[in-house]
Amino acid sequence: MTLTMSDCSCHHEAKNAAERRVLWVALALNAAMAVIGGVAGWIAQSAGLLADALDMLSDATAYAIGLIAIGRTARFKANAAWLSGSVLLVLGVGVLIEVGRRVLHGAEPLSGWMIGTALLSLAVNVYVLRLLAPLKSGEVHLRATWLFTRADVVANVGVILAGVLVLWLGSPYPDFIIGTLIGLYVIKEAVEILGDARRARQKARNRSSATE
Repeated sequence: MTLTMSDCSCHHEAKNAAERRVLWVALALNAAMAVIGGVAGWIAQSAGLLADALDMLSDATAYAIGLIAIGRTARFKANAAWLSGSVLLVLGVGVLIEVGRRVLHGAEPLSGWMIGTALLSLAVNVYVLRLLAPLKSGEVHLRATWLFTRADVVANVGVILAGVLVLWLGSPYPDFIIGTLIGLYVIKEAVEILGDARRARQKARNRSSATE
């Protein structure tokens, strides 16, 4: 029995160490792309790129929270997922406000910057998504990180398409539209994560009540 408990402990520690490595790589890549995307979005006057950069920043926040949650209690992990979802919800609403501001005041997005930056972001996110694939069926705070990155891949493809349409049509409206869609998609993912977190919180409370 002692040997089995020791083996389980070693396996658990190895699993936590592997999760930490994956999340550290994801955190570094997303933080770097949030900066690159934000600068490129400002230069390119692109609502889509700025929305994408904010999405990457929210991912970096989720990975940092995920790292803190590893090895903690189920309730702590549920609260970490709730915090991730709340941050994402706020950023999604912020994206919609920024798009509205650009529609009112005007903007001339640069398609070359949009396409090039979004292609780089897509390559990074596809790599990160592959790294996170083993975690998508894991605990709630880890599922949240996978959902964040999946949303990013969709957003990157949308920005590339918008850049092509801006170039083809000579109009900023494809950029406004993709910025709005990314904002709405981010809000949808936030609601999904908050739902997962709520169910995990309830499960943790039920377990706590059962042991009392």
